[in-house]
Amino acid sequence: MTELTIVIPVYNEADNIKTAIDRIETTVCCPHEVHIVYDMDEDTTVPVVQAIKANYRNVISLVKNKYGRGVLNAIKTGLEEAKTEFVIVTMADLSDPPEVINAMMEKAKQEGADLVCASRYMRGGKQYGGPFLKGLFSRVAGVSLHWLAGIPTHDISNSFKLYRRTMLGTITIESAGGFEIGMEITVKAFLQGYKIAEVPTTWTDRAAGASNFKLWKWLPHYLRWYGLCVKSTWFKNKK
Repeated sequence: MTELTIVIPVYNEADNIKTAIDRIETTVCCPHEVHIVYDMDEDTTVPVVQAIKANYRNVISLVKNKYGRGVLNAIKTGLEEAKTEFVIVTMADLSDPPEVINAMMEKAKQEGADLVCASRYMRGGKQYGGPFLKGLFSRVAGVSLHWLAGIPTHDISNSFKLYRRTMLGTITIESAGGFEIGMEITVKAFLQGYKIAEVPTTWTDRAAGASNFKLWKWLPHYLRWYGLCVKSTWFKNKK
C-alpha cells in the first residue's frame, strides 16, 4: 500500500530531475509516489519526466500547478493533490538528501509525529554552501524559536518536511510569498498542539541551475510567522 507522496516543485529543472528521481527511487524504502509539480507546459522539466516516468516501479506523475505560477502555489498544489497518509516536500536540485526521507518516515511512525522537520541545525545536521545571509537568518530563526517558544525543531525554515495529511486538512494556508509556507504550517501545527519531531539532515547548495529563493522579497513573510509564534507562546505562558 502506498503511504507516502513526495512532492517536488520545479521550474526548468531539466538538468536535475532525472538524477533526483533516480536517487529517490534507489534510496526511499517505503512504497511511494512522486509528484512533479510544474507551472507551465513549456517548463523544461516536463519532457524529461514524460520520457522516463515509465521506467520506475513507483508512480511518477506530472501535476500542473493549479493556483498560478510560483513555488508557493506549486507546493500548495502538491500538498492538496496528495492522497497518501504522509506527504514530503523536497527539491529537484538534491540539496535535500533523499536518504533522510527514510529517517523521517521512521520518526513519524515510531513517535506518532504529525510533522517531521529535517534539521540542519540540530546535533548531526550540517549545511554546505548557499548565501551567507540566507544561512545566518535561517539558523538564527530556527534556534531562537526553539529556545524562546519551545517549538520542537531547531530548523523551522527548511522546506524539507514530512506532513501527516490529516493534520494538513486542519490548517488554512495564508502564505503569500514563497518557501515560508513550511514555516507557516509548522508554527500553526505547534500552536494547535500537533506533535512535531525532527531528524538531522545535510543541506548542500545546488550544483546545476539557478535557485528560486528570494531572500529580501520573502523575509517579511518569514518574520510574520516568527512573530506569531513568539507572541502566541508568550501570551500562553503569561496566563
